[in-house]
Amino acid sequence: MDARVNALAEHLLLIERELRVLGWWQEQAPSAEALASQEPFCVDTLTFEQWLQWIFLPRMKQLLEADAALPSVSGIQPMAEMVYREQSGVTRRLLELLGEFDRLLTRTS
Repeated sequence: MDARVNALAEHLLLIERELRVLGWWQEQAPSAEALASQEPFCVDTLTFEQWLQWIFLPRMKQLLEADAALPSVSGIQPMAEMVYREQSGVTRRLLELLGEFDRLLTRTS
């Protein structure tokens, strides 16, 4: 088992918690069409926080639970920094969590 699994799982929970604290957690999923976007981060159909909640978090949880191979690179923090550049004060903690997740994911086990 990959030694990073527990730390990554904890960070997924922290990211979810921060989305809730920010008031960005949604109870209703976007449409199937919106979720099926082929664009990176579903930029054409979802907000970044929707992508985190409905695509990123579930996929990463599935990989961890299945003990599947983890991606060797991650660039979620730079994308988030671009998306939230006008809200950096509000999103500071979320950006920190995403950056730490990126670092954990790219660290070898």
